[in-house]
Amino acid sequence: MTLNSVAQIEAIVLHGVGGLYTVFCPVDGTEYVLRARGVFRREKRSPLVGDRVLCTPGIGEAHGWIDDILPRSSECLRPPVANVEVMALVVAPTPPPDLLLVDRLLVWARRAGIEPLLCANKADVDGDLVEALCAQYQASGVEAMVISAVTGLGLEALRGRLARRVSCFAGQSAVGKSSLLNALYGLELPTGGLSRRIERGRHTTRHARLLRCGDALVVDTPGFSLLELWAALPPEELCYYYPEFDAFAPNCRFQPCLHDREPGCAVRKEIHPERLERYRVLLNEVREQWRGRYD
Repeated sequence: MTLNSVAQIEAIVLHGVGGLYTVFCPVDGTEYVLRARGVFRREKRSPLVGDRVLCTPGIGEAHGWIDDILPRSSECLRPPVANVEVMALVVAPTPPPDLLLVDRLLVWARRAGIEPLLCANKADVDGDLVEALCAQYQASGVEAMVISAVTGLGLEALRGRLARRVSCFAGQSAVGKSSLLNALYGLELPTGGLSRRIERGRHTTRHARLLRCGDALVVDTPGFSLLELWAALPPEELCYYYPEFDAFAPNCRFQPCLHDREPGCAVRKEIHPERLERYRVLLNEVREQWRGRYD
């Protein structure tokens, strides 16, 4: 190798602004600032935060180059983030839990190929309610963890679940997402919402980024948009994202069964009634979007 050549490496995109991308190479623990080669623009694609890329670091003060984007395991449009592996879905006794939002996010994560993890925070405020929240989702195929950012309950186990993975935190405002990240990784995020780290208004652009938190990478983002949640989803496929239906669905009188009001449905009598009622709300939304997909 000559003084004017640098070996190609594999790295992860942490953030990108103004055509410059900061990437992190796990092998040597170094961050590099790179530009994307013109071929990406011609192919109408661009690196996303979370992308695994092949790149050539620069020499001296010169910026290096992103040479190729490796295949993605998942891709989110809003915010534009790739390869998120785990969504930590945070709920709490206060504010009152919006379980319809929880169900939406569970469907969203599963459609995106992201593993959901239910984190019932603020167990120090109302432990009974936190346990009840976990119990309602016990059969849904999502792992539920009882935690407290204040007392430290469950934080070591959660830290272990997120180790060596790319994760994002989602949920209502004021459920303690920032406090939880601060407690987990010794960060100093302003509490009251992770999105406060990102400027809003006055023609600013909201940029997602990956935070290096020990052996974990966490998406720092203004939040996840569910606008595209039902895009191209036939109504009969919504139930695929409800794993607790699977054991009973083959016994329904009609196939396929929407598990709504069909006679002889074997699912309705076996599923938590509140979870089933929220499923029907989402099913009606899917029906409306499906009917209007060509408008």
